[in-house]
Amino acid sequence: MPSRTAAFAIIVGMVLYAIPITHAQDENSASKQSEPKEEVRSAAKPSQRQATAYRFDFSINELEDGKKLNTRKYSMNLSDYSGGGQDLKIGTRVPIRPEDGKFQYLDIGTSIHVRLPWTTPATLEVIADITGFASPEEATKSDHPLLRQMRITGSTTLVLDKPMIIGSVADPNSKREFELEVTATKLQ
Repeated sequence: MPSRTAAFAIIVGMVLYAIPITHAQDENSASKQSEPKEEVRSAAKPSQRQATAYRFDFSINELEDGKKLNTRKYSMNLSDYSGGGQDLKIGTRVPIRPEDGKFQYLDIGTSIHVRLPWTTPATLEVIADITGFASPEEATKSDHPLLRQMRITGSTTLVLDKPMIIGSVADPNSKREFELEVTATKLQ
């Protein structure tokens, strides 16, 4: 009898010992089956994808009756991993006197904000603010100059090595039109 009890105890022990191993193997095989799905999902994460750098050449074209009168050019490099984007700003701070003894400054010039979100396909987001005096005489005429402001905001799928018009605005006080053009080049 003791040998039967010992044999029974050994069989029960082996069965009980084998159940957790079998269960663990089932969990491991199930997780291995789901791992490729997890790998596919993680491949799209920014931390696992290679960042791409671009050069953006901007042109602000001033046209009258369809003919280019003036072009101002700006450039910046940007990576699609940069998140918040980059700013380019050039201009003059002009003092004005809202009341005696106090000064405030107006930013007159061009400001371009570019963002390249981590998306597929690559998308370019641009905000361009252009501020200037309504006329050359306005710069010195009074403490409260008249200003002309334009804002062009756009979002478009990134196209490489071809000029793209982000947007254009017409000046309501003249026959002039302003357009924002960008050419994107992938950097090696």
